[in-house]
Amino acid sequence: MLDVREVYAEPAALESPRGRQIMARLPGVRVTEVDSHWRIPSLHGNDGNIGRWVRIKTETLVLGVKRTLATRPNGRSADWIAPGPSNGCAMACAYCYVPRRKGFANPITLFTNIEAIVAHIRRHIRAQGPKPEPNQCDPSAWVYDIGENGDCSVDALVSDNTADLVAAFRTLPTAKASFATKFVNPDLLALDPQGRTRVRFSVMPPDDARLLDIRTSPVPDRIAAAADFLDAGYEVHFNLSPVVLRPGWQRDWAGLLDHLDDVLPARVKEQAAAEVIMLTHNQSLHEVNLGWHPRAEELLWQPTVQETKRSQNGALNVRYDHEIKAQSLSRLRQLIAEHAPWLRIRYAF
Repeated sequence: MLDVREVYAEPAALESPRGRQIMARLPGVRVTEVDSHWRIPSLHGNDGNIGRWVRIKTETLVLGVKRTLATRPNGRSADWIAPGPSNGCAMACAYCYVPRRKGFANPITLFTNIEAIVAHIRRHIRAQGPKPEPNQCDPSAWVYDIGENGDCSVDALVSDNTADLVAAFRTLPTAKASFATKFVNPDLLALDPQGRTRVRFSVMPPDDARLLDIRTSPVPDRIAAAADFLDAGYEVHFNLSPVVLRPGWQRDWAGLLDHLDDVLPARVKEQAAAEVIMLTHNQSLHEVNLGWHPRAEELLWQPTVQETKRSQNGALNVRYDHEIKAQSLSRLRQLIAEHAPWLRIRYAF
């Protein structure tokens, strides 16, 4: 997954305890100091990097300090989006929304001021008090997404940021951490979350994943890991995401749901819930993908059935036509009821 050969780092990140710890694990790696983790011309401003999209993710790491610590409301996957410990990823999912804002390269950026991030989250949780009533995020706990712009399972390969966040939420009885992942990292099984961290394994039909989920754990491996993570103290949910409409999509999603029903033990099913997320795409990401993985765009870029829509974060994206999306979501709900009736849908969009 990672063979780091070059680190770009803000000086303050290098000097921090977490930065020193990370670099101690990377002896002899070349370090280039930069003024800002967001503005690295040789990475983010260089369109020649498109052809090296995956190689950069493998060999490059960025260390920075997260200067703006803000928690914002969500209400879909979680009650709140916490300031994340990273941005970018070593995996290369062709539909990922993060590189839409990062130019021509999207390696992992790790934020080394993890103590400040954890302290901010603690203050925010204390300010909320107990959750007053159940909602679709959770019946009793405030849910904080800690991995909006990265994958916490992959981050844990090179940093203790994920471990620190899991440990923090273990002591916060009114809240839960939550993150989605497409990578099975067995090291997370030793973190002892005690039910205060929710792992959401993202799944899709394996044929779609082989084309679109580049450098990720195979979908059957993600599903097979669910029981181990539950037994290790995590709450385990699933993201049915993204749902890509193409010929045969209903048949293949039915097959995936049958697989979930066949292999998951009763103890996983009893506590499981799912999010359903239809594909969202973007013109600039489409153009980047044409430079490194054009076959993916045969599925992702479908102008005849997509329309432009401004997302909650202000980005101008393309999504399936409103009527097509509504009909497809309705059909997927039917498939779930038929093939995995135990799988509660927390939300779908």
